[in-house]
Amino acid sequence: MTTLVDLEPGDPRLEADVLPVLRELRPHLTAASFAAVYEQGYPQGLRFLAAYLDGLCAGVAGWRIVANTSTLSKLYVDDLVTTEASRSRGVGRELLTELARRAQAAGCAVLDLDSGVQRADAHRFYMREGLTISSFHFARSLS
Repeated sequence: MTTLVDLEPGDPRLEADVLPVLRELRPHLTAASFAAVYEQGYPQGLRFLAAYLDGLCAGVAGWRIVANTSTLSKLYVDDLVTTEASRSRGVGRELLTELARRAQAAGCAVLDLDSGVQRADAHRFYMREGLTISSFHFARSLS
């Protein structure tokens, strides 16, 4: 059975449970950089939802509600990752379902996320879950 848990800044499970899962998608994160990002992002609406399967953290969603001119209000998913060992066990679907529920409850018009062009397996999953490719995302490195 999957248990979903909201984690606030300072919760020791962020470093012990969530960070190792996030590092499967974001290997550059360290304990210090993750704590700093959450401390800065929390006032901006950043939240983390962890999925525990059989007592172990099996998936994580970083998300926020964003006001903008294109959709007025959307739930943006910063991170959605399940551990390699827990893929195809419904964890990602449960996280997305809960995020969609929260988006609707908050009056959001859309649930939105970006996914790297190289992540074909993730794209198949998103499409199975009813997400569509609705735009291109452009970026410029400033470093």
